[in-house]
Amino acid sequence: MLRIALRNVFAHKARLVMTALAVLLGVAFVSGTLIFGDTTANAFRTAAGASLKGVAVSVQSQVQYRIAGTGGPDGTPSSTLDTALADKIRALPGVAAVRPTVNGMVTVAGKDGLPVNTDKARLNLATNYLPGKDSRISLKEGRGPVAEGELALDARTALKAGYRIGDTVRFAIDGPGLAKKLVGTVATDDPRVNAGGTLTLFDTRTAQKLLLHPGQFHEIAVAAKPGTDPSELTERVRALLPDKGARATGREDLAAEQAEQIGEHTGFLTKTLLGFAGIALFIGAFIIANTFTMLIAQRSREIALMRAVGASRRQVVRAVLIEAALLGLGASAVGFVLGIGIATVMRPLLNASGAGLPAGPLVISQGTVVWSLVVGVLITVLAAWLPSRKAAKIAPVAALSSVDQAPPARALVVRNVLGTLLTGSGALLMLYIYTVDSTDQTYLLIAMLGAALTLVGIIVQAPLLSRPLITLAGKATTRLFGVTGKLAKENALRNPRRTAATASALMVGLALVTGLTVVGHSTERALIADATQGLSADYKVANTITTGLEVDAAAKIARVPGVAAAVPTTVASVSTGGTNFFTITGTDPKIYGKAANLDFRAGSLGDIGPRKVAVSDEFATEAGLKVGSTLDVGATTGRGEKEVKLELKVVGVYAKTPTTEDALGTLADTLPYSDSKKLKEVLVKAEPGQAAGLERKIRAALGDSPLLEVQSHEQAIKDGGADIGTVLKMMYGLLGMALLISVVGVINTLAMSVFERTREIGMLRAIGLDRTGIKQMVRLESVVISLFGAALGIGTGIFLAWAGGGLVSSTMDTYETLLPWGELGIFLALALVIGVLAAIWPARRAARLNMLQSIQSS
Repeated sequence: MLRIALRNVFAHKARLVMTALAVLLGVAFVSGTLIFGDTTANAFRTAAGASLKGVAVSVQSQVQYRIAGTGGPDGTPSSTLDTALADKIRALPGVAAVRPTVNGMVTVAGKDGLPVNTDKARLNLATNYLPGKDSRISLKEGRGPVAEGELALDARTALKAGYRIGDTVRFAIDGPGLAKKLVGTVATDDPRVNAGGTLTLFDTRTAQKLLLHPGQFHEIAVAAKPGTDPSELTERVRALLPDKGARATGREDLAAEQAEQIGEHTGFLTKTLLGFAGIALFIGAFIIANTFTMLIAQRSREIALMRAVGASRRQVVRAVLIEAALLGLGASAVGFVLGIGIATVMRPLLNASGAGLPAGPLVISQGTVVWSLVVGVLITVLAAWLPSRKAAKIAPVAALSSVDQAPPARALVVRNVLGTLLTGSGALLMLYIYTVDSTDQTYLLIAMLGAALTLVGIIVQAPLLSRPLITLAGKATTRLFGVTGKLAKENALRNPRRTAATASALMVGLALVTGLTVVGHSTERALIADATQGLSADYKVANTITTGLEVDAAAKIARVPGVAAAVPTTVASVSTGGTNFFTITGTDPKIYGKAANLDFRAGSLGDIGPRKVAVSDEFATEAGLKVGSTLDVGATTGRGEKEVKLELKVVGVYAKTPTTEDALGTLADTLPYSDSKKLKEVLVKAEPGQAAGLERKIRAALGDSPLLEVQSHEQAIKDGGADIGTVLKMMYGLLGMALLISVVGVINTLAMSVFERTREIGMLRAIGLDRTGIKQMVRLESVVISLFGAALGIGTGIFLAWAGGGLVSSTMDTYETLLPWGELGIFLALALVIGVLAAIWPARRAARLNMLQSIQSS
C-alpha cells in the first residue's frame, strides 16, 4: 500500500499541487503565528529581564502615580517609602546598593504645542534620573538633569517632538503646562517606551516634588552582595517595612510576575492569529476533500482492479490515507519554511501600524516544528478520510462499468435534512441572541455556537442551494453568451456536491469578511453618533486624563475672540435608592442650546433651574416620571462622605442623546457631586466663519497645557471610527489568506474537471465549438461557481452580523445594523474577479487539448 501511495503521489503530482498549496498556506499561517508568538514573548522577556539586572529585591509602594483628587490633604498621594527607609535598607547585611525611584505620568508637548503621544493605550512615563545606578537607562546625548529647571527625554520622543539639546520643553502632569530645559536624551530597553510610550526624566528632588512628595519614593530596588542568599535578604527587607502601604518581592517572584504579564499580553495576539490560521486550514480542508473525491472518481477503474486482485476495503482506505499523509507532510514542511518568513516580516508590519513590538532574534522551538507538521498532516488525512471510505465502497464490477456515477439520491436527502437541522438550530440561537440585552460572556459563547452551526448548516445544504441559484445565474449567462453560457451552467450543475465544496471555501471566507465589515461599519457609525449626535458645537474641550478642567475654563474660553459661546458641562452619578444609579449632566441652561440640540417632548431648557431638571424620555419611562414629578435622589460630595438627600423637580422631557443621557440640570446643582469637582468638558460654538484656527487660541487661553484635548467636529467624526478602521484593515489582511486559499480551490476544481471532461471537450471541438468558446465556457463556469459562493457568503455574513449585533447594541444605545453597500459591492466584484482569474490556467489548458486525442481518451 505504501508503494501504491507513493506511485499515486508522483503519478498525479500536477493534480495534487494545488491541494498541496492549500495545506502549505494554512501551515505557513500556523507556524508563522507560533514562531511570531514565541519570538515576541522572548523579546519582551529579554527587555523585562534587563530591568531586573542587578535587582535582588524590589520594595514597592501601593501608590502608583500622582492623580489629583486622591491621597493626602494637598490632593496628592503619600508613599510609605522614604529616604529614611532607603538608608535603613542600605545598612542591611548583604546589601550592595539601593536604587530609590519615583515614577509617574507626564505628557510632553511637541514644538507645535500639541501632545507628542495622544494614544491612550500607550504610557507617557516619567522617573528620576540616577546616573550610573539604573541599568535600564543609558545616556545617549548631552547629560542627565541635575537641577530643578532641567529634564531629559528618550531619544525617540525628542526626535518626534522636534527638540534638540538646549530647547525648552513644555509638559504637564495633571494641571497647567510647565516648562524645563532639555539637557540630554537617553536610550532605554523599557518595552513600554519602545512600544510607543514616552519617557521623561528629572533629578530626584524635582521628580519627588512633581510626582509625589519630597523625600518619598514609589520603589526601592535592592542589589545584593555576592554570596548573599536572596530569600534571606528579602525577609530582612520585609522586616523593615511598615505594616501597610509597601511590599518586598524577590527577584524570582518578580520575574514570575513579569512572565505571567508577558504571557497574557502576547498570548491574546497569538490566539487571535491562530484563530485565523484555523479558518484558513478549515477552508483548505474543503479543497483537500474535493481533490481526493475527484481523484477517486477518476481512478475508480484502477481501484476496482486493486479490489479484483485481492485488495481489501481497509487496504484501499489505507492507501488513500497514506497518499494524503505524504502530501500533507511534504506541504507542511514547505509551509513551515514559509512560516519562518511570515514571522520575520510580521513584527515590522505590525510596528508600521504603531504596535511598537520589541526587537529580538527568531525563536523556533521544537514544539512549533512538531505542531506545524502534525497539524498539516492531520488536516490533510482527516479531509481525505471520507473520500477514502467512498473509494473502499466501490464494487469492482460497478466501477469497471461506470467511471463516474452520481451520488445516490438517498445520500443527498439525508444530507439536506441534516443541513436544515443544523442551519435551523444555528439561526434560532442567533435570533435568540438578537433579543438579548446583556453583556454576559455566556451570550457571546452562545452567539459563537450559533454562528458556527449556521455556517456548517449552510455548507451541508450547499448542494441543495446550488441548483436554484446556479440555474438563476445560468439564465443570465445563457442570454449574454449563448451556448457557452448554457454549457457553463450545465457543467456547474452536473455535480452539485463538487460545486458546493468548491464554493463553500469561498463562502466561509466571504461570510466572515462580510460579518466583520457589517459589525465594524455599524459600530463605527455608532461611535461617531456617540461623539457628535445632539451636538452643534464646533469644538469640544476636555482633559486627556481623568482630572477634568478647572471650573473657570469656560469663562476663559468665552473671552477668546471668535467664540460665540463656551458651554461648561460636568457629570454626576446619583441614586434613586439602593443600587439604582443614573447620571445628571450639569450645565448652564441659558446657553446650552447654542452648543447642543435637544428635542424636548415637554418643557424647555428655559425651565431648568436650581433643583429643577429635565429628564430623557427613556429615563422618564423607566422611572415613571413626567413634568411636575418629584425625584428624590441621594448623592455624595466625595469618597467616604455621607450621602446627601436631594429633591429635584422634573420640568421637562427630551429625547435621549449620547451626550445628555438621563437628566440635565444646572452646573451649581451638579458640580459638588461630580467625581473630580471639575468640568468634564466645555462645548465651544464659534462665531460664523471664525471656527478655523480657534484651536490654538483656546489652548493659549487655558495655559497651553499638553493635556488639553481640543477636538473639532470633523476630528470627532474621524476619531470615532479610527480604531474600528484599523481593526478592520488587520482583519482583512488576515482573512486575505483564507480568500487566497479559496482561489486555489476554484483553480484546482476546474483543472481537474477539465481533465475529467477531456473526451467531452474533444467532442465539443469536433461539432464546431472553437478554442475561444472552450475558454469562455470554462471561464463562465468558474464565475458562476464563485458568484454562488459569494451569494451564500455575503448573505450569511449579513444575517450573522444582524443577529449578533444585539450583543453590541446592549452596550451602545446608538448601535444599529447598517449595511456598507460600497464594501458589499466590492466583495461581489472580488468574487467575480476571483472567478475570472481562477479560470485562466484551466481554460487555457482546455483550449489547448488536441481534438482527436481528446476524443480517443478514456
